[in-house]
Amino acid sequence: MNQESLHQYYSHRLPQYLEILQQMVNINSFTANQAGVVQLAGFTAQQFAHLGFHADYVQSHNPDFGQHLVLTRQGGSDQRIGLITHLDTVFPPEEEIQNDFAWRLEGDRIYGPGTNDIKGGTVMILMVMEALHHFVPTFFDSITWIILANAAEERWSDDFGSLCRQRLGTDALAALVFEAGYLEDNLASLVTARKGMAVYDVRVEGKSAHAGNGHQSGASAILQMSHLIQRISDLTDYEKDLTFNVGVLNAGTVPNRVPHFAEARGEMRTFSKEVFDQAVSSLLELNHLSPITSWDGNFSCNIDIQIILENNPWPANPQTEKLFRHWQATAQAMGIEMIREERGGLSDGNQIWDRIPTIDGLGPNGRNAHCSEHSPDGTKEQEFVTISSFIPKAILNALAILNLVSLS
Repeated sequence: MNQESLHQYYSHRLPQYLEILQQMVNINSFTANQAGVVQLAGFTAQQFAHLGFHADYVQSHNPDFGQHLVLTRQGGSDQRIGLITHLDTVFPPEEEIQNDFAWRLEGDRIYGPGTNDIKGGTVMILMVMEALHHFVPTFFDSITWIILANAAEERWSDDFGSLCRQRLGTDALAALVFEAGYLEDNLASLVTARKGMAVYDVRVEGKSAHAGNGHQSGASAILQMSHLIQRISDLTDYEKDLTFNVGVLNAGTVPNRVPHFAEARGEMRTFSKEVFDQAVSSLLELNHLSPITSWDGNFSCNIDIQIILENNPWPANPQTEKLFRHWQATAQAMGIEMIREERGGLSDGNQIWDRIPTIDGLGPNGRNAHCSEHSPDGTKEQEFVTISSFIPKAILNALAILNLVSLS
């Protein structure tokens, strides 16, 4: 198996792979569309059945979500490799219809929900598995391959990380995450670090009053929240790659009433665990800040900040670096320059990197993940994947995996 034979193999089969991708894209798998996620899981399992993969469906701990998919092909040795993807997207059916967001081919680009994040990555796994099965069947049969597809990656299901660790064990050779990865003009990148995220809720209790007759006895929860949001925003420190964002706000009821409540939800992200922990502490210290009182001094607003979700950072680490250097050497032999990429968004790699050597960005090249809007002037553009990236990325991944096992 070499670059030339793989290129010929994939060139002949690429239309079939794109047809599979189109069928995946045509299935709405919005996280909350449980039926759609289950349908996609079944369709995905069918695509790998001829390779000998056994399908196992594991219900997400959240009953509102679908089933995680685990595809296992038992090998003849004790060597195991995990291949990670997810089933869900962020687009409700109504949004796809409203924005006319569906499979659309324009030149080298295929637009559509999940083309980039991450159905194109699932097809990439299929391409790699089929090539290894075709060219090096003895090698393929020796490895236990475990494909894990998260039913709720976009809503972040902690149970999927536990499932990955359980099925892969702690001595797997690698966990390979097939989120989209840059590849254009012989320049490529792989993801070697991702920010962690803390999601927090903020609640402010004020004191209601008539906005005309009793204004002086009221304490505005909205005014208190506005002060608090500014203080939270001030915790952002770009030199530390630390960002705070308040993304949701709900407050008040009617304009002739001093507002008695305000609620907000936000998130914090950073690469460093040390910075992460300090940022959480700094946020919670704002619980003691309540400067807004009624004019008569009889009532002070109450602030309650709660951390509702924490996902630790995936920092640069020796295990990921070792995998990166391996892929980098394979890319160099193909005439491709490979560079490291650190992303602010999370992936399932955040949940497993500290147990299993993990690398990310192994999927095809694309842009505009999570974007469904389109404008004639091009200022808004929908999610897409580039057709020309599939073959070189599949060749790179297949050769790198073969060499990885050979050197292990």
